[in-house]
Amino acid sequence: MKAAAAPEKGGPKVNRDIRAVQVQLIDAEGQNRGVVNLTDAQRLAEEAALDLVEIVPNAVPPVCKILDFGKYRFLEQKKTSEQRKRQKVVEIKEIKLRPGIDDHDYEVKMRSLRRFFEEGDKVKVTLRFRGREMAHQDLGYKLLQRVKLETAAISKVEAEPLMEGRQMIMVLAPK
Repeated sequence: MKAAAAPEKGGPKVNRDIRAVQVQLIDAEGQNRGVVNLTDAQRLAEEAALDLVEIVPNAVPPVCKILDFGKYRFLEQKKTSEQRKRQKVVEIKEIKLRPGIDDHDYEVKMRSLRRFFEEGDKVKVTLRFRGREMAHQDLGYKLLQRVKLETAAISKVEAEPLMEGRQMIMVLAPK
């Protein structure tokens, strides 16, 4: 039976986990000490009562810094949570139209379309054909072109009008 490989913990290597022979050392004050042996770097970290943390593992030699690892990990978590907070999740809203839509109904749909753009959401405009309307797809195409022209100032076309079965679909995104 094979022994299971030890699971790798996430994050940078610390103290005894670092496997390089030599490292580029940055001390606790932020001064670059140059390339030093790993044992010397670990001794300096122990003397300062801090940890030796591998900051840039892909560099040759790897860059290590003497710092308090608990504080470092806390600041990293704080930074990632801030980035997550700042992200805006773009939703795709859908507006459904019919080829024979009345002018007032069309205006109501356009008002909600503009509101979606103000909120920063993408809009999928779906034009549904029923029965004999399939013979007049050009009317539907003209209606979607009208939507595109009226929203040209506040939106950009992400997907041109395209037939999918009995519906014509166009995707618009806010500028």
